[in-house]
Amino acid sequence: MIMIEDIQKLLDDYTRWLKDKTVLKQAGADWVEVTTPHLDRHNDHLQFYIRKDGNGYLLTDDGYIINDLISSGCPLDSPKRQELLKTTLAGFGVQVDGDQLLLHATPESFSIKKHNLIQAMLAVNDLFYLASPYVASLFYEDVMQWMDLADIRYTPKIKITGKSGYDHMFDFVIPKSRKQPERIVQAVSNPKKDTAEALVFKWLDTRETRPPESRLHAFLNDSTTTVSHSVIDALKNYDLEPVLWSQREQAREALAA
Repeated sequence: MIMIEDIQKLLDDYTRWLKDKTVLKQAGADWVEVTTPHLDRHNDHLQFYIRKDGNGYLLTDDGYIINDLISSGCPLDSPKRQELLKTTLAGFGVQVDGDQLLLHATPESFSIKKHNLIQAMLAVNDLFYLASPYVASLFYEDVMQWMDLADIRYTPKIKITGKSGYDHMFDFVIPKSRKQPERIVQAVSNPKKDTAEALVFKWLDTRETRPPESRLHAFLNDSTTTVSHSVIDALKNYDLEPVLWSQREQAREALAA
């Protein structure tokens, strides 16, 4: 049985890891480069930049996320993808200026704003990484289409504030019914160790703010690669319910009820 003390230690360890693995570097006269421990789809550490902006700060990814997607064969010029991009970013309060993701922060809001920018970069990176000329659709769209065909009612793109005070975006929330509790559904297009750890943290941070019976179902995309048993076990160990995309029909009844 998991106790509150166990969860608190995990959250404290995660916060300490973020601090210890974050590196700052002066980038010109006005900018500071921040290298985070979070990895993108190339297994490179995510970076963003900060400069003073009046009485506050401007944070930007300097166009990295969008330019990387475009150079990888994922144009974002279709109305559907533009809408999906804007919806994803809006949940974190992040704006698009040309090809840059950016937001403004005050000294008081800096911690949460920094968190939101990193989460937005990870979300957009993960959302579109499969959208190459060789793949017809986004994994998020595949999950949504399957749920529509299965008559599963849901609300997309829900932001939930965790115990830490940080906001976390989840792909779908299925409301409680007479047969089933609230179900949260996350589409994990790139199921690797770091994405599993990030999802576990989101769940641990938010589960206490949800009804106690709530469950999180993680759809793991195994269309192009084999999902490691360690990823599946890591999710199960913290009471998440991993579902391989190739075995999605096994989850239909629990989600549709």
